[in-house]
Amino acid sequence: MATQRIAVIGAGSWGTALVKLLSGTQDQVGWWVRKESTIAHISKYGHNPDYISAAQFDVDKLSMHHDLHAVVRNADILVVAVPSAFVKRTLELLEPGELAGKRVFSAVKGIVPETNQIVGEYLFEHWGVKENDFGVICGPCHAEEVAMERLSYLTIASRDRVISRLMGEALSGRFLKTTLSDDIYGTEYAAILKNVIAVCSGISVGLGYGDNFRAVLVSRAIQEIERFVAAVHPIDRDINEPAYLGDLLVTAYSAFSRNREFGNMVGKGYSVKAAQMEMNMVAEGYYAVKCVHEINAKLNVHMPICEATYRMLYEKMAPVIEMRLLSEKLA
Repeated sequence: MATQRIAVIGAGSWGTALVKLLSGTQDQVGWWVRKESTIAHISKYGHNPDYISAAQFDVDKLSMHHDLHAVVRNADILVVAVPSAFVKRTLELLEPGELAGKRVFSAVKGIVPETNQIVGEYLFEHWGVKENDFGVICGPCHAEEVAMERLSYLTIASRDRVISRLMGEALSGRFLKTTLSDDIYGTEYAAILKNVIAVCSGISVGLGYGDNFRAVLVSRAIQEIERFVAAVHPIDRDINEPAYLGDLLVTAYSAFSRNREFGNMVGKGYSVKAAQMEMNMVAEGYYAVKCVHEINAKLNVHMPICEATYRMLYEKMAPVIEMRLLSEKLA
């Protein structure tokens, strides 16, 4: 296969981390950065001032544009790495048909809230991307540790083994290892659900619950995730693989987890709005909670942890009461 030009859409934490990885193996990496001031800063100082500023870039390898059309036009493979709440409005900057013939990977860890679809489904239905031209980049991995060059692992999922292997090789390096999967639906949904669980885990921290409780919470949570992904896409999968269980563990426990920290603040008494303002970054789990609740209204999967989290965030149930009720259900 001829050399494929890769571009990243988004300059948040994951966009920054992925560009860092790709610039280590590619001669040139396209990068859509929304703000011209950010492009100017990266060009001059070699780091993103807004996200993971410790990550240094070889700017000669970066082809940065604030014009999304230019980035898409010059790439064969696109990696979407914007928060799920902004996927729709970002892609709507394009004209219909601009993604035709492109291979698209999602590094988004959330549901498109306007349509209650995972990114893959949204791209298939609204942008004409073919299933065999789509892939998912998922954990277990935090962008911050990638930027710090700590040994990390990613799972690359695609129906087309050729493009999953190509992306895996493009991201692999001395501190990043990749494994391949063909479960584009299960890995995307699991990446969303683990954020919901991480919010609940964080709330328990804020309320003063200990490690013993969280061990039960997380072990019950992987069962909840298994039931849900089996309902939305029933195939033979091992839920204990790193893309499912591993991603849940790192997100539910790590101090780097934005969703865990968001939940921690809610557990300590912050309102949802106050917690969002204090963090000044997107916790995907907040939006995912509502979307999963609405999707499950049709599926009717038994999901006590996700439902308890929904009640705490959207129905304003007191976390101290709701967590106590949940603790009885987990026994």
